[in-house]
Amino acid sequence: MSDRTSIIDKILQRRVSAIVRTKDQRLAGDAMRAAVEGGFRLGEFALTTPGALELISDFAKKPDLLVGAGTVLTVDQARAAVKAGARFLVSPICDPEIISEAHKLGVPAIPGTFTATEMEIAHRAGADFVKLFPAPADLAGYIASILAALPHLRIYPTNGVTVDNVLDVLRAGAAGAGFAKALFEPAWLADRDFAAIRRRAAQITQRVTNT
Repeated sequence: MSDRTSIIDKILQRRVSAIVRTKDQRLAGDAMRAAVEGGFRLGEFALTTPGALELISDFAKKPDLLVGAGTVLTVDQARAAVKAGARFLVSPICDPEIISEAHKLGVPAIPGTFTATEMEIAHRAGADFVKLFPAPADLAGYIASILAALPHLRIYPTNGVTVDNVLDVLRAGAAGAGFAKALFEPAWLADRDFAAIRRRAAQITQRVTNT
């Protein structure tokens, strides 16, 4: 089994990821730490976060934690992220060059898509998952509709997923789900309320694990 295949299997097994994007490196690290303490085993740092590569490097050392880079927009960023320890690459766009580079680096590529056409183009370009971004009004219904016609896709929504709808999203066929604001609520980040983040993380992971 290749390293990339092993990573894909872990993403499919763990199902939910914590996605941090802040303007404060220390805050991003503390917030992600709270999510991990709450049960998350997939973490993603947006490269727009100051010190994101350093954060990726630090968290990549944690046992049983799979860390990825988000908002990857160039091949150079992909290389730097993997060098820092990123084990998967996520982008808000679909760039075949980034997908190809991810595979050369031995990690899964998760490009951003919205329509069925965009998802299929990404899939044919080699995407291991297709990130659904932004979220449609009926997230679960939208995923189910696309998968009815294109069941081979691994759809991974990263926007619009909440504690209340995550099970519907997964039952609709999503390969997993990313939590950003629903886990790292802006008010909690502003107040550095890491206990609240930890509780929300536990709520999410327990709900998914028990299903």
